[in-house]
Amino acid sequence: MKLDYFNFEKTMRSFIRKVFYITGIILFTSSLFAQSLDQAKKLYNEGKYEEAKPAFEKLVKRTPGNSSYNHWYGVCCFETGDLQTAEKHLLAASKRSVQESFRYLGELYLRTYQFDESANMFRQYISMLSKKKQDVSAFEEKLAIAEKAQRMLDKVEDVQVIDSIVVYKNDFLDAYKLSEESGSLAFFNDFFETPEDVFSTVYMNQKGDNIYYAHPSEDGTYSIYRQSRLIDKWGDEKELPSNINSGSADENFPFVMSDGVTIYYASTGNGSIGGYDLFVTRYNINSETYLTPEQLGMPYNSIYNDYMMVYDEVKHLGWFASDRYQPEDKVCIYLFIPNENRSRLENEEIEVKRARASLESIAVTWKPDTDYSELIRLAYMEIAGEPEIQKDFEFIVNNQIIYYNLEDFQSPEARSYYEKVVNLNREMKDMDEELESLRASYIQANTARKKQLAPSILSLEEKLNTLADQPAPWEKKARNTEINFLRLNR
Repeated sequence: MKLDYFNFEKTMRSFIRKVFYITGIILFTSSLFAQSLDQAKKLYNEGKYEEAKPAFEKLVKRTPGNSSYNHWYGVCCFETGDLQTAEKHLLAASKRSVQESFRYLGELYLRTYQFDESANMFRQYISMLSKKKQDVSAFEEKLAIAEKAQRMLDKVEDVQVIDSIVVYKNDFLDAYKLSEESGSLAFFNDFFETPEDVFSTVYMNQKGDNIYYAHPSEDGTYSIYRQSRLIDKWGDEKELPSNINSGSADENFPFVMSDGVTIYYASTGNGSIGGYDLFVTRYNINSETYLTPEQLGMPYNSIYNDYMMVYDEVKHLGWFASDRYQPEDKVCIYLFIPNENRSRLENEEIEVKRARASLESIAVTWKPDTDYSELIRLAYMEIAGEPEIQKDFEFIVNNQIIYYNLEDFQSPEARSYYEKVVNLNREMKDMDEELESLRASYIQANTARKKQLAPSILSLEEKLNTLADQPAPWEKKARNTEINFLRLNR
């Protein structure tokens, strides 16, 4: 019995040691586990998703049913671009009613052109916030974007995007090779030779007498302006009207067709579905106003920034820029064949529409057995048209010589004489326009207002009559002085 007692005591001591050992391991492992979780959450809260991601991946594998781990890992995958994995784990978390998973799924489905699903997730998220009396305005805007994007997806255009190149944002205009007839593009800072921090472009028409551009106001909001060439300098800056320039959003990157009335531009407002969207409007010559801008559809617009739409009517090609699927410092320039009838894609399959709208692969837009190589080659060729003479005026020196600009004069004295002619003609033109406006107001006015307008009208008429005879003598002096100068300097 004594031997048995000692054996029992020895066995118990061994058993107790094992228990303590196993308990120690469990406590140590738990400590490491807690430490690992705390570190991962700290990185997550600091926005260091790439660093936090491996730790949450291990935690999810260890406890696949944990809703928090699934959410955190799903967010890390979302923020690092692994959308497929993100969807799987965010859905797992959403089934356990993790509130923020619905928001991230809404964003994820926006990015993947699953707009109906996105809208559904935002509706559920808004409902959760509303029950807690939290502000939902930002997510109601997201919901509206998802719903509008779905309508645009249903009407995606059948357009062939035949090439795309990725370039740095600061150099993206180098990809636009316009024929001379289509005008020219330049960066704002280069054109105006200014060191200001302005990210916008300047479009100049073929004649070189009109430019369109954008620059920020004091509050930093971009608006589009127009200037005309006045003899040898730019002036008479005019802001485009309020149906184009909202004042509350950025309007930028204008391009004007050769008809001089159709203008494409980009705006972050006016119903944009993501950053800059592309719009088109036309100038109504009769009313001297711009028509209500029309938002372009997909694939031109996306939930990313889309801008700088350009059509080359000589090459029958177009370009636009988009930062979809690109790093922050780069942009993709898409080359396409304009769809003049704006015909829609006939295929009703939702996956086909998503592929065509997203342009994740431009090859899906190509027609079967079609070779676009010649069109692509043409796109990057410099094509010069017939040089067009810029005419500020038409001054006949003699039967063989006609001048169109002040720079044409050889004699400085003759140039100064004719500059007086130009200034007098401009002054009379301005007065004549003012007089026409006053006369129009006079016709519509009541008796009292007519009495007020009559002196101004009579005064302007008198001034015009006085000026009418003044240009002719200066023109004669300019002609004679130039002819004598040419004769002496043959």
